[in-house]
Amino acid sequence: MTILFSGAVSTRHQDRLQADFPTETFIFRDTMTEAQPFLSEAKVLVTYGEDLTPELMGQAVQLEWIMVMSAGLERMPFKAIEEKQVRVTNARGIHKVPMGEYTISMLLQTYRQEKLISENEGNQIWDKTVRVKEITGKTILIVGAGAIGEEIARLAKAFQMKTWGISRSGRSVKHFDVNEPMENLHTLLPDADFIVSVLPSTVETQHVFTEKEFKLMSEQAVFMNIGRGQAVKSEDLLIAIQQEEIAHAILDVFETEPLPAEHPFWLEKNITVTPHISGVSSEYVTRALEIFTENLRVYQAEENTYLNEIDTNRGY
Repeated sequence: MTILFSGAVSTRHQDRLQADFPTETFIFRDTMTEAQPFLSEAKVLVTYGEDLTPELMGQAVQLEWIMVMSAGLERMPFKAIEEKQVRVTNARGIHKVPMGEYTISMLLQTYRQEKLISENEGNQIWDKTVRVKEITGKTILIVGAGAIGEEIARLAKAFQMKTWGISRSGRSVKHFDVNEPMENLHTLLPDADFIVSVLPSTVETQHVFTEKEFKLMSEQAVFMNIGRGQAVKSEDLLIAIQQEEIAHAILDVFETEPLPAEHPFWLEKNITVTPHISGVSSEYVTRALEIFTENLRVYQAEENTYLNEIDTNRGY
């Protein structure tokens, strides 16, 4: 069986895979351009999810399974994948540790005025009047109560926060005091101190946060988006900040990336911009390959207990 990689993994990881699965044929390539000549013989394709097209799917005549080494699937050609009845799994959940740490660190940075304190340090200003606040005991509303949301809620409990969640099903989730379906979002927004969007990019999550939602939030609320930029109508958020309808926004993802240099978000003192790094971790590839390895054993055994299997009709 040929297993084709269209994205770079280290020699260390390559050697480990070949040692663990000595009967399989691995072809490691750093780009899809390099991998394309081998598509016709691959039964398994490992990709980072941004290099596959319907035309390339047409060349993958033996393909049975695609492992996406990321959580994002918005660029996958699902119609072509569905037509060929190819199984898809992804690396959902591997971002939970860095994104959980990012969330808490950025909330602390905002409440503890760390940017201002750093600026004062650089300018040799001794100002003990800087007003800092505590995140302990606040209410956090996490919109997207999946693996990442659950990890954020777990960490928030260390700060004795009330943890509220929103998910498609509204089912009970560990570490959440409350978890409601999406249609109940508006009832929870007014009483949340922190609103964190961890929503993926789907048809249903397009512009979940617009003028209406920002007006429902408290004037002291901090809004954070670490899911996908398409969940937020950017111009409405900008107005909400400029009119002080909410206190602060922390944005790691945007409708257009990279965020253009001329974008007004850069100039707003109550908007913190980071360059889509909330999920960055030195353990990223190791964790993704752990999921792949487990699923490869399932594939070899012809079982049906795959981790993170994707509904190709829904795209998630």
